Amino acid sequence: MTKVLKGIAASDGIAAAKAYMLVEPDLSFDQVNVEDTAAEVARLDDALAKATADLEMIKKKAAENLGEEEAEVFEAHLTILADPELVGQIKDAITNEKVNAEAALKNVTDMFISMFEAMTDNKYMQERAADIRDVTKRVLSHLLGVTLPSPALIDEEVVIVAHDLTPSDTAQLDRNFVKGFITDIGGRTSHSAIMSRTLEIAAIVGSGNATSEISEGDMVIIDGIEGDALVNPSDEELASYKAKAEEFAAQKAEWKLLKDAKSVTADGKEVILGANIGTPEDVEGANDNGAEAVGLFRSEFLYMNSAELPTEEEQFQAYKKAVEGMNGKQVVVRTMDIGGDKNLPYLPLPEEENPFLGYRAIRISLDRQDIFRTQLRALLRASNYGRLAIMFPMIATVSEFKQAKAIFEEEKAKLVAEGVAVSDDIEVGMMMEIPAAAMIADKLAKYADFFSIGTNDLIGYSMAADRGNERVSYLYQPYNPSILRIIKRVIDASHAEGKWTGMCGEMAGDQTAVPLLAGMGLDEFSMSATSILKTRSLMKKLDTTKMKELADKALDSETSEEVEALVAEYTK
Repeated sequence: MTKVLKGIAASDGIAAAKAYMLVEPDLSFDQVNVEDTAAEVARLDDALAKATADLEMIKKKAAENLGEEEAEVFEAHLTILADPELVGQIKDAITNEKVNAEAALKNVTDMFISMFEAMTDNKYMQERAADIRDVTKRVLSHLLGVTLPSPALIDEEVVIVAHDLTPSDTAQLDRNFVKGFITDIGGRTSHSAIMSRTLEIAAIVGSGNATSEISEGDMVIIDGIEGDALVNPSDEELASYKAKAEEFAAQKAEWKLLKDAKSVTADGKEVILGANIGTPEDVEGANDNGAEAVGLFRSEFLYMNSAELPTEEEQFQAYKKAVEGMNGKQVVVRTMDIGGDKNLPYLPLPEEENPFLGYRAIRISLDRQDIFRTQLRALLRASNYGRLAIMFPMIATVSEFKQAKAIFEEEKAKLVAEGVAVSDDIEVGMMMEIPAAAMIADKLAKYADFFSIGTNDLIGYSMAADRGNERVSYLYQPYNPSILRIIKRVIDASHAEGKWTGMCGEMAGDQTAVPLLAGMGLDEFSMSATSILKTRSLMKKLDTTKMKELADKALDSETSEEVEALVAEYTK
């Protein structure tokens, strides 16, 4: 009997493959006294050899998929496995205390972990504790004969089943083998959902119970269009979904024909459809999907993918590569948005009760001007190689924006005085993600060249609901009239000053939201590159006069549900 699981459709597509459970196995064991200590030492040697082989393979895959730098973490793990001091102490414990290899391994590594964790004045040594913990888990799994999931080692077509996927999990996924995934938790804006759209694999998040309802090797169909997963489907259901997958592939081929077309509504209004990117390498995907701009370059990934603060030269090369790659189309770079759930090991931030409302983004930049000025110099130098715009994240007040812009102007003047070529045409704008800023959008529009609405955070802050918290996820309501009113206020304020407004939150590519945003006069829609062509196809069917009427009715509605019904009626 087929089991059907419901979740949130996170990434379009249909996939059918065997389940690969990315779930922590049970590594519990009992400490046992042994007589044949030589046999235990041999068991340990065997487990160490198998763990080493695993890590060599993972390191190789990581280097291929992510680059040499990312693979270095596994080199550190291999070094620990080969450490004669550590291995020697484990073998001594087996021989002297006559205990099983599992207990000797755990007791000795726990001692090392405690020792490293106590080194509070040495961040580097403290982090080695996590490495030892990882390595111990791997060796223990071989001693117990239990499989430890390693996404990097997958070598056949699978559907990943997990409680959640971390950014490092998703970074290890090979698109050739991983056809889709389903998680217990998460929403459309969670890291795993955004990554699945970038990788173009079918995904369902927030199913609630996938890990308990699916077993290793079960055949699973992922319908990332409707948000349904079918476990152990019948032959008829498999055939039906195969047909649906072919239909979707044909639809995608049809959208592909719009790659070089302009984004124009049915009544001839032109808008810009841009891509959100994290690295200069993502520019290729943006161009392949017909992006007319990069509406958001998340520059924090340059910081997160580095072992130390990236230098001015390293940043300059990255920004230059992105602006050159877009061939004269605008690239909007968001300055470093670190803090909240994005931390840097080499930039310790204070422990905070609520880091999302704390010391982050522009607040760090204005406080640590050494970091901010380095980034601005790199951006200014890159501006000479294409069409670059800069925006500041988490702006709450007019004075914050003016202060950030003044620092930008100072660095620009310095570079010009040094004889460095800098563009005269850099637009400087801001993210609109704090409700307080939206309330004074008319004042901010006098100073900012443009606004970019970050709906992921704006909705969370407006509804006082953490998007990662399952219990309040029902409040993540992009179509709620209160959210639509904030968006309309921001667009109108920019237009009154002759400026433009874009949107770089996930809502910009949401097919229910697009007609509403078109009706409100949004100028630029920036989204996951894979959503661009579908959105361009939808745009061609929308008449803005009709959409304005729709938006007005939506703004006057009471609930999200009413708004959704209105959109369905107007776009029939």
